[in-house]
This record gives sequence, structure tokens and C-alpha cells, in this order.
Amino acid sequence: MAPRITVDLAPLRESRDFRLLFAGLLVSSLGNQLTTVAIPFQVYALTRSSLQVGLVSLAQLVPLIVGSLIGGTVGDVVDRRSLIAVTAAASCLAAAGLVLNSLAAHPSLLVIYLVSALAAGLTGFASPARNAAIPMLVSPRHLVAAYSFNQIVFQLAVIVGPLIAGLLIASAGIAWTYGIDAASFVVMALAALAMRPLPPEGGGQRAGIRSILDGFSFLRGRQVLQGVYLIDLNAMIFGMPRALFPAMAATVFHVGPTGLGMLYAAPAIGGLLGASTTGWVESIVRRGRAVVVAVALWGVAITIFGFTSTLGVALGALAIAGWADVISAVLRNTILQSSIPDDMRSRLSSFQMAVVQGGPRLGDTEAGAVAALTSTEFSVISGGLACIVGAGVVARLLPRFWAERAGTPEVS
Repeated sequence: MAPRITVDLAPLRESRDFRLLFAGLLVSSLGNQLTTVAIPFQVYALTRSSLQVGLVSLAQLVPLIVGSLIGGTVGDVVDRRSLIAVTAAASCLAAAGLVLNSLAAHPSLLVIYLVSALAAGLTGFASPARNAAIPMLVSPRHLVAAYSFNQIVFQLAVIVGPLIAGLLIASAGIAWTYGIDAASFVVMALAALAMRPLPPEGGGQRAGIRSILDGFSFLRGRQVLQGVYLIDLNAMIFGMPRALFPAMAATVFHVGPTGLGMLYAAPAIGGLLGASTTGWVESIVRRGRAVVVAVALWGVAITIFGFTSTLGVALGALAIAGWADVISAVLRNTILQSSIPDDMRSRLSSFQMAVVQGGPRLGDTEAGAVAALTSTEFSVISGGLACIVGAGVVARLLPRFWAERAGTPEVS
């Protein structure tokens, strides 16, 4: 029988709670992507500095990682549904703070730094519980499909969100852009409250530093799990030049806010195509090798993006990068969630979220710093090449990750 091409709809058909999570996450992700474009646009407009754009992302890094670690240990103890709802309400208030700042006669750069850092911490706090909740909502055989839908949500948001953001910034202004983000978190909170309670399985553990350290101890000797984190960190630090998009839009491609939105959206267009056609991914046996190849392909596409000054070619290269990234993400999440017990899911997911959310911020800083020392184009090209080399290094140093096979548990 030929492998399925399109993503399996079974998680949406069979689980009401998964449908609620899917809907709430879709709306809140769309809103969040508006802010993802609005913050760098506003910072660049205030400072004309790509380095400042990168530093704003760097300011979000520590709160995001700390929030992820705390959220991971709390999510293995409390009802994950309640955690998601409360954090969504708090995120709504943070977005409202950006609205008020943007309405001031002289918007404060410091406020942007502080509020965006708080918002990043809240995102980190909620993400492990959301990710760990998915195996509680669907059967094990539908994990690839469920995490594909997770990627569909993200990629669709990254496509539509930046395009809407560009139009909103150009027509209605920054305040409206931040305001819609605030409203989107209300939808996420209501969707979570409509779900059934999701207390973690097991019991006896307590939230705290010891719980976090137990999570790190679980990783000791497990090359497969280590590889899941390290190869994504490599791709995000070296191959994610999004901090350079405002400068490239202005100086390389000579486009305004709408063109900037297209640059942010292009990787997600490829990612959405990849996530919507992951039926064949379920048949992959050598998943570790597939992840390494996908990350290397991401690096190749980013390198091509750095060499071109033609907008159409650039958008195509970014779309290919997004396709490769989503294949890697679906496989990495499936490897992770099928390899750990439920009472460790939030903690191990928190490490993954710290990488997924923190890696791009380190990448923003790296890209901005290299661009400041050399040039925008050199920063993109060198980062893409470093991503390719890094994928090879991970495969070499972690042979059990390279050899990982579906259905074969790792022996620590």
C-alpha cells in the first residue's frame, strides 16, 4: 500500500479536546505573529539598528528559558488545562502593555524590552504544558498527525500573521496590531477552560529546582534525546536570520512593510505545505537520519537566500527552508514524546521549548552582531554554512541519534 501523503485527520475527528486546543492555539498564534513582526518593526523604526532588533530578542531569552523550566516542572504537577488558561490571561495583559506604550507620544524602547521579555517568559511557561498535553488527547499511533497539526497551526499563523501585520502597521498602526494580539489570548483562555481537566499521570513529585534537575538527569546518556535538542539549537542559532529581515527589506530588496511581512511569511508557506503533507513521514523508520538531512537542507536554503538580491528567489529559498524545518520539527517532537514517561513530559518539553523559542533569539543576536561587524549578506551566508556543518557534527558526535529508528527504544 502506498504511504499516505496528506496529514491524517484522525486527531481532529476523534478528540474534542484536541479540536479545542487546535482552535485556541491557532487564534492565539495568529495574534502572537502580529507582535512578532510589530516589535522588530517598531524597534528598527525607533533606532535604525539591526543590532537593537537582535538585542530585543536577546532580552527575551533568559525570561523565556526560565519560564520554560518553571512551566515544565509545574506542568508535571498541576492540571495542564488550568495552567494554559491562566497563562493566556496573563499574556493578554502583557500585550495590552505594548498597546499603551505604542499610544504614547514618545514610545519607550525600554518598555518594549521589558514587556516583550515578560511576554516571552509567559510563552515559555505555557508551552511545555501545551506540548505535553497532546499525548493525553490522542492515541500513540496518532502522535505524528497531532504534532503535524501543531506545526500547521504555527506555520499558518506565521504565513497569515505577518501579512496581516504588514497591512495593519501600514494602515491602522502599531497599537491596533498589538491590540489584536491581546484579544487572541482571550480566545486561547476560553478554549482551554472548555477542555476537560488534564492532570498529569503518576504522582508524588513536587515542583521546584530538584524536579528540574531530575529532568536533566534523565537526559544523561540518552544520545537520542540530546540530539533532538542540539540539532535544533544548531539550526536556530546559525540558520535563523530573521533579525536581519527589516534591514534586508530596506537595503537589499527595497520593499516596505508589506514586503517585510512577505519575508517573515515565506518560511511558513513552505512549512505549511510540509505540515499538510506529512502522511509519508509516518512511514519513516530512520528518523534520526531524516532529521539531520532536513536540518542540512535548511542550511542550504538559507545560504541561497543570503546570496540573492531578487525577492522572488529569496522567498522561494525561505519557503524551502520552512519545508525542511517542519519535517524536522514533526520528527523531533514524535521522537521526544514517544521516548519519555508522562510524569516527565512537561519537564522534557520545557527543555525543547527553551531550544525552540530561545534558539531563534540567540540566532537573532548572532545574526545582528555578525552583520554589524561585516555585512548583512555575509551574516546570512555564514550562518547557513555553519548550520550545515553543525548538523554533520551532531550526527558524528551522537551516533545513537543518527541511528535512531522508529519503535526502537534507546538504552541509556
